[in-house]
Amino acid sequence: MANTTILIVDDEKEILDSLDSILKRANYKVFSTTKGKEAVDLAKKIIPDVIILDILMPDMSGDEVAAALSEYPSTAKIPIIFLTAILTKEEEMVRGNFGRQFVMAKPTTGEKILEMVKNVLAVNPTG
Repeated sequence: MANTTILIVDDEKEILDSLDSILKRANYKVFSTTKGKEAVDLAKKIIPDVIILDILMPDMSGDEVAAALSEYPSTAKIPIIFLTAILTKEEEMVRGNFGRQFVMAKPTTGEKILEMVKNVLAVNPTG
């Protein structure tokens, strides 16, 4: 896991800090940012194994970040976990995952985040 890199993108600093802490305790290498544009640049630089991405952000939405990443061969296949408050738990169950894009509703628990990351890595192995 220490070689597994995760990029977290969320405009809410508290959520960013919480996820950062949870994932680092689980021995993941973590990078984070509160800005969509910076996330695109950072992802192209570090090529993370998984991106945890908020949908509603002021400078660039999560959908726009995902679309921008899909334009670059080096980042197009990175699995994305959309973490959003605009989705209910029921919708999360129905929407499930879309190939390399997964959806989780906020709020969630550290345990559920870690489980989702493990599941995403199992379906989308890197290296």
